[in-house]
Amino acid sequence: MKTLSIRIIPFVLLVVLFGCNTTSNNTSKKIPDEKIETAKTDVKKVLKEYKNAIENLSADNTIDLFAKNSAVFESGGLEGTYENYLEHHLKPELKVFKSFKFTNYKVDVSIDLPYAFSTETYIYTIVVKADKEKARKERTISQKGVATAVLKNIDGKWKILKYHSSARRIRK
Repeated sequence: MKTLSIRIIPFVLLVVLFGCNTTSNNTSKKIPDEKIETAKTDVKKVLKEYKNAIENLSADNTIDLFAKNSAVFESGGLEGTYENYLEHHLKPELKVFKSFKFTNYKVDVSIDLPYAFSTETYIYTIVVKADKEKARKERTISQKGVATAVLKNIDGKWKILKYHSSARRIRK
């Protein structure tokens, strides 16, 4: 009888310890659907604002869409923070474009507060300006693109923490 109780005690302790999880894990709380849908809408607005800026060939007002410690990845390369990417890559690139248009744009957003995760798919068409000094003729580039982003709600505003985009030729 004594041997049986010695064997049962560890089993009972395991059941009590692991069967009664009392940690205050916020992920176990059900977040109201309305709050999730509002967050998705707000995240989509941030992404749309960024997309519209690119299409308008002016990213001057996009710095506030990104967190200070953001990271941008483009086609397999680390571009650094958005501020670095904006000054050393995006702004100079946009000056060379005559137009930049997204078509077939789709976005999917999932929320795990305070984070959001997005996937954008699209076809982009860029018209590169002619430049006589560089012996460059006007040309059009169309590619299939995808972008993923991790956003965080910081002080009530959604900010992009990580942004990765890549593209490939459209298969005919």
